[in-house]
Amino acid sequence: MSSKKLPALSENTNLRYANFIALYFAEGLHMGMLFVGIPAWLAMQGKTPTEIGAFAVACSLPWTFKFVAAPLMDRYAYLPMGRKRPWVIGAQLGLTASFVALAFVPDPLLNLGILNIAAFVASFCGALQDAATDGMAVDVLEDHQQARANGFMGGARMIGSSLALAVGSWILNVHGFTAAILAISTMIGLMTFVPVLLREQPEEKILPWTAGIASVQNQTMQVSKWSTIMKSLYSLFRLRDSMLVAALMFVSMGSYNYFETLLPLFAVKITGWTNTLYSQAFATADLIGGIAGLLIGGYLIERFGKKRMIGIYFFLIMLITSVLILSKSFWENSTFLYGFIITYRWLNAFAKIGVYAIAMQCCSKKVSASQFTFYMTLGSLGSMAGATLIGPMKENFSWDVTFFLFVVLLAFAWVIMYVLDIAKLTNQIEGFEQKEMEEAVVVV
Repeated sequence: MSSKKLPALSENTNLRYANFIALYFAEGLHMGMLFVGIPAWLAMQGKTPTEIGAFAVACSLPWTFKFVAAPLMDRYAYLPMGRKRPWVIGAQLGLTASFVALAFVPDPLLNLGILNIAAFVASFCGALQDAATDGMAVDVLEDHQQARANGFMGGARMIGSSLALAVGSWILNVHGFTAAILAISTMIGLMTFVPVLLREQPEEKILPWTAGIASVQNQTMQVSKWSTIMKSLYSLFRLRDSMLVAALMFVSMGSYNYFETLLPLFAVKITGWTNTLYSQAFATADLIGGIAGLLIGGYLIERFGKKRMIGIYFFLIMLITSVLILSKSFWENSTFLYGFIITYRWLNAFAKIGVYAIAMQCCSKKVSASQFTFYMTLGSLGSMAGATLIGPMKENFSWDVTFFLFVVLLAFAWVIMYVLDIAKLTNQIEGFEQKEMEEAVVVV
């Protein structure tokens, strides 16, 4: 089938889902290796919590720059190929190339500074891909599709992460660092074909040199002035509930990254696992959670409501973490830890699907990339803050106290979510968009 016969994203719901599944699968590949696989490997090689925390910060820091990149994506677009699609394709290519460069870091265990720089660059490209993909999702998905789409997207990312951990960690231990990272870069590169073949609107170009024109819909949506973007963002983010969405992202993502960076250290140093065993456990957990997210994660949120289901997931995560804290006699039991990791990641997957769906629902399509990226950037800042807590907490407190901080942070996120009024915020956004349209008509 030629690419010209493929429907555009605006024409086919299943292709929309498939497009975002592929892009989030690619995101999972790089995040699984950078945020879990390599830290577990570093722990096995005897690196200190502070050194591993520094690597985690190097991977998290570029995601805070998305708020600089996203307005560029809203302001500048090659509309004959779509509002966000050229950015997605470029970021995918950059992510592939940066992983190839990461693969050739010389003797990474003895050159942690160079490794951190290379990881920073790879993570930066991943952050650009994420911002462009999220902006595209807000643009092309209908409101009633967002929860299910986030289930598909979150599930695909976890499956990509599990594959990167299972395959990447095995190759890392058997064939070395270079072969493992090159394998991941190859899989990421293959996913680039999906956005290349699928247009946003039917009349658009597949590639710059092929036939096609900009769609009227995208021309209407496109913002051409920086002043308009800044005014829109100021009007949106001054709203009380927009600030609460940002706070929810910061605290929840910070707590997750804090805990998930601690887990490989705990598994290796206390339970005596190898990095391969930990990566396999994490990969199994992500595979189960990813498949469950694809099949029922979005459906449950659609059926029972975002806040209710997220509240249940937060409560269960805090409950099982409290059980872990109080079960010190089982810490050296591999079966106990294995079960905990699988249960935690399953609940974590479903909770993230809900939180991301809230953030996506609370965005205006006029500045989709900028607003959603602002929320995600706050999540990344939270992740970085969580990573910086690891060294001081672990070096000054016991494991149970260190884990208890995670419970406290997640409880705080739970309170923020229940104070948030989603319906009020979405009504305010609709009123804001309507007012802008009326002002534009008056100007014309």
